[in-house]
Amino acid sequence: MKFPKFRMAEKSLFAILLRSPWWISLVLAGVIALISKLALPAEMFWFGAMGGFPFLVIAVMAARRQMQQPSAARVQQTLQAVAGLSWRDFSAALEDGWLKAGYTVTRREGRDSSGADFAIHKAGVTTLVSAKRWKAASLGVEPLRELKGAIEQAQARDGIVVALGDVTPQATKFARDNNIRVLQAPDLARLLAGRPAGATSRA
Repeated sequence: MKFPKFRMAEKSLFAILLRSPWWISLVLAGVIALISKLALPAEMFWFGAMGGFPFLVIAVMAARRQMQQPSAARVQQTLQAVAGLSWRDFSAALEDGWLKAGYTVTRREGRDSSGADFAIHKAGVTTLVSAKRWKAASLGVEPLRELKGAIEQAQARDGIVVALGDVTPQATKFARDNNIRVLQAPDLARLLAGRPAGATSRA
């Protein structure tokens, strides 16, 4: 699993197309090429058609992302598996997933654990993770406030909160406004890919 190094505006055309089926961007590239063919002199066609090149790139990126998305069956399997794990086993599974993705993982213990359970590091960037309430039926704002405080205290770049349940609108807005990502079932399915359900902790 790769975390983006930058954040784009969620309502930008680029971001919307990346979240949309890949073929939509491909169609837009084709439409621009067709308009160029019909509206421009033959010698200008390629100049006009190149206007669709960014959409072609987006189509490739979106297709790649969508091919990597776990199936609905895999997501459901992950939900069932991790919902039955103890914190000991679940935290070990998370740690293994991040290690395989190239992160250095530090468990936050004692007074350092307030608001966050892990610090994950990659390319000089630190992200704090709150995961102990992963089984909660609904994620509200309070755990996010605690994580934000831990992020500020540790001078980390951003945060992740792991949640299998619903996320309230208030929590969604708070996370978006404070550089916090909510890691839910599809992301967990990718992160924990290849780890047997119920595998015991290494700790």
